[in-house]
Amino acid sequence: MTTTEPKVLVVYASKHGSTREIADAIAGELRAGGCVVDCREAHDAARPDGYDAVVLGSATYAKRWRREARRFLHHHRDALAQRPLWLFSSGPVGEKDPDPGWIEPHAVLRAAEDLGARDHVVFGGRVPADPHNFVERAMARDTPAPFADRRDWDEIRAWARTIAREVGPSGTPVVSRSASAPHC
Repeated sequence: MTTTEPKVLVVYASKHGSTREIADAIAGELRAGGCVVDCREAHDAARPDGYDAVVLGSATYAKRWRREARRFLHHHRDALAQRPLWLFSSGPVGEKDPDPGWIEPHAVLRAAEDLGARDHVVFGGRVPADPHNFVERAMARDTPAPFADRRDWDEIRAWARTIAREVGPSGTPVVSRSASAPHC
């Protein structure tokens, strides 16, 4: 007997845990939507071959994804092109909404387009709770408390629910474009 529950791989790269928490929320919504979900750090993630869909996200620093997320995207390019793919970035914090051109990783946007990704979103980030270097310490010191965590959990969960509806057992069947869980 085969399962009708689609298998989704959620892959993330996080420096201080904020992006991991976003990936965890996404995985939870996908599970609630009837998907079987594996949520893994990019450096430890399985090949996407055995999955019906993939959600890949990374913390963004100076318009760049973390190396392990870029590496996953590059190394699994062919497999990612053959299944539904969603991408997310996290990072902006502070009082003002940053110009999207400042935060969106251009190389990832090009790869998303090349791979036929269904969507790429940028979620707000969180100032590191445990700053390690001068820049992080300055961010922690200079960012007013109400703006230190810009993650919008309702927005994140709503985005994940749209994915669950698209790939979930009651939604549209997952079809390969080429063919027309553990807690995080």
